[in-house]
Amino acid sequence: MTMLKKIGRLFVIKTRFEACLIIYALAVGAMARGSAYLHEYPGVGGKLLMLACTGAVFLAGAKIFDCLRYEQAEATAKDRG
Repeated sequence: MTMLKKIGRLFVIKTRFEACLIIYALAVGAMARGSAYLHEYPGVGGKLLMLACTGAVFLAGAKIFDCLRYEQAEATAKDRG
């Protein structure tokens, strides 16, 4: 196995725990961006932008969990047949 492949494996999400860690990091970044929006755009505009930031994390998290479930089911099916 080449060194490049070994390094590449570090960036593959394998478990739900790893997925949760990544989603948590996305959420922390989104909340930081959202609070910056609240400061920059006081009022309804800032609140809507903050809501968009949090919504993006929910969508990304759902997609990560769906992809992880799909990959695990595919690996299980490959092992069986």
